[in-house]
Amino acid sequence: MNKPLTPQDHNLDFSRITSIIESARSRALKAVNAELIRMYWDVGEYLSSLCANAAFGDKVIDEVASYIASSGTAVKGFNRRGLYRMKQFYETYRGDEFVTPLVTQISWTNHLLIMSGSKTAEERRFYMKLCAEGHYSKRELARQIDSAYYERYMLSSKKPLPDTVPQSAKGGILDTYVLEFLDLPEQYSEQNFKKAIIANLKKFILEFGKDFSLIGEEYRVQVGNSDFYIDLLFYNRALSCLVPVELKIGKFKPEHVGQVNFYLEALDRDVKKPHENPSVGLILCASKDDAVVEYALSRSMSPTMVSDYTLCLPDKKVLQNKLRELTDIVMERDDMRGSE
Repeated sequence: MNKPLTPQDHNLDFSRITSIIESARSRALKAVNAELIRMYWDVGEYLSSLCANAAFGDKVIDEVASYIASSGTAVKGFNRRGLYRMKQFYETYRGDEFVTPLVTQISWTNHLLIMSGSKTAEERRFYMKLCAEGHYSKRELARQIDSAYYERYMLSSKKPLPDTVPQSAKGGILDTYVLEFLDLPEQYSEQNFKKAIIANLKKFILEFGKDFSLIGEEYRVQVGNSDFYIDLLFYNRALSCLVPVELKIGKFKPEHVGQVNFYLEALDRDVKKPHENPSVGLILCASKDDAVVEYALSRSMSPTMVSDYTLCLPDKKVLQNKLRELTDIVMERDDMRGSE
């Protein structure tokens, strides 16, 4: 039987294909975001001209909001509050040549943060440039504004450059308003916070390497007369072991490790095959402030086995970054629904 050829056999680098795909996705997101921002600008300009008419005034926005609601146009964010924001957006930046090339490079959520958190035109320009160059997510921008980074920058005699942020362009513009504008499948918005993250984590772990296969979601284990449910249960071929994944919403607590160790004992006793290795657990904690990833390993494991396990499992930092990204997306979507 012939052995399948690998890229290494011919000195090929197939990663070029994934690079092409990611570049295309990034360009597509930028294009969609640019169109979305132009739409808000045009709507804001139209509303501004309406309100400038003495016969209408700002009250006309209430009528516009009612008209949109009754017209069947299924675009979220066009309620009274959203329309006022679009008008404010246009009136804040019209005639400002400095921000013209930056406006469409920033997500709508970040525009809202900058408008509400800045006191002067100079401060708005500062944070707009920061976002455009650093691809800041909502979380990172909010942190900079809350820490008065602009004031600290202006008071510094050395004028240090803005903090570098390891973010991709995708992360900076993958905004919930973009997702709504594209009219993505409804199941995304209908999932609750935890299920939305788990659905995406499942896909991420399966794509992490060919050695992971999914056994089940909310996998039931029975201990005595009680049933317990594991969020996600995988099998890793390289390690020949079960890998339960438990997601917690909120800050990490030591008892989370105890709960997953309890699951490991139940799996090793009732589910693991005799020839398989001890199970290893992943604990992920998602909160608005941070993301924590911990491994749960059997105390009976030798240092060599622990090292082997660590090499085959997803890196903690990679999982943390992915968990932060997914938390940002889901929280922003919830924030948007709550403002309607």
